Parts: sequence; structure tokens; C-alpha cells
Amino acid sequence: MEGKGEPVEYAVKMKQIPEECLMDKLLEKKQLTPKMIEAVSEKLLKFYSAAETGDLIKSFAKPERLKQDTDENFEQTERYIDVTLPRKVYDEVRNKTNEFLRTSGNLFRQRIASDRIRDCHGDLRLEHIFWGDEISILDCIEFNERFRYTDVAADIAFLAMDLDYHGREDLSEHLIRAFVRESGDQELVEVLDFYKCYRAYVRGKVESFRRDDPNIPERERKEVLKRAKKYFNLAHRYAQRF
Repeated sequence: MEGKGEPVEYAVKMKQIPEECLMDKLLEKKQLTPKMIEAVSEKLLKFYSAAETGDLIKSFAKPERLKQDTDENFEQTERYIDVTLPRKVYDEVRNKTNEFLRTSGNLFRQRIASDRIRDCHGDLRLEHIFWGDEISILDCIEFNERFRYTDVAADIAFLAMDLDYHGREDLSEHLIRAFVRESGDQELVEVLDFYKCYRAYVRGKVESFRRDDPNIPERERKEVLKRAKKYFNLAHRYAQRF
């Protein structure tokens, strides 16, 4: 490595980031501040402003297209009813979601017309944000355009939901206020709870899938069960608001 002469093979030399500087770790240590949230909001705004858009990307935010995604979620979680997902939560989230999609077509179309649909991150959670000399946002969904082509509100909603999940509704609200103020996107708040509900439900689904893994220890299985229930209950809470 780093020798003289003709190269035999090429490699990428990587620097490992200190995990204690990831935002989920900073939150655990109570070191995450409103100023830091504002800085993340500013970073995201610059990213979204330059992110690609176009007819194909915008098509993923049409209400009929969104309904395909939400229907898939409900179909894939039927087997978890009364396991990780109470029947009442399942029914109410599904009914509220379908009603919102049915009655809010003009709102979704306005989001499309306003160029709010971009090639986004797709998995914007605290554990993917590194706080250093420069903020780095890692691990976007590169393998699936369907998960990235979305309303910026859906991307922001993921991070806001993650803060809510960890009991920091104050920072979640601060994030939304900062982003709306800097972007001028007042309409974002009209679809925010819908997208937060969608994101929380997806996380509940993913944790439910993990519970099916026969190789995880029983202790971890119990933790997965608790996380899944917490995400589904959070989705239920959001559904009461739209």
C-alpha cells in the first residue's frame, strides 16, 4: 500500500467517522440543540433546492401513486394485527389515510406544481446525520428510486417523526418551523402529519419484519416488539390529526 512503482490494483482508503458524532448518539447524551437542528434544516434546504426534479420524479407524488404505497403497507402488515399492531390502530390509520388521499387531491397536485417533489434522501433519520466540522448526511436510498422520489415534506417528516419517537417533540417542531421559515413552504404543514404517519407506519412494519427473523436472540425480539408497537402507536397519533 502506498508503495512505489506501477500500480497493481486500486483501492479506496476510507476514514471511519466517530459514531459518537451521529445525531442519534448526540440525542442520547442530551447534546442535540435547537441551533444544531437549524443548521441541519439549512443543509437540507440547500440540498433540496439543487436536487433533481422532472415529470418522472413528480409522478411519484400523485395521490393515486401514493395510495399504491400505503395499500402495500396495509397489505404487508395484516399478519401483524394483534401481534405488533392492534386491530383498532390498523383500521383507523388505514381509514384516515384513505380518506385523506381521497379528499386532498388538489393539495397533492399543488405540491407537484410548486416543484416540491425532488430526488430526496429517502431514509432521513438521526442515525444518518453526522455532526462535524461540516454536517454530513449519509446512507440515502440509492438502490430504489421509488423511495427517493418524493415530496420534500415526506423527507422532512421522516426526521421530524424520528425526533418525536425519541421524545423530542420540541426539536421536531423547531425543525419544521426553521424549514418552513427558510424555504417559504407554508403548505408543508398541511401534508406533514400525513407523511409523518406514513413514515412511522413504515418503521413499525420494518420492525415487525425483524421480529420474524428466527436468528435474533429472544431479548432482542422483545425489544423489536416494543419498538414496532411504539411506531404503530405514533402513526395512530398522527392519523388523528389529519
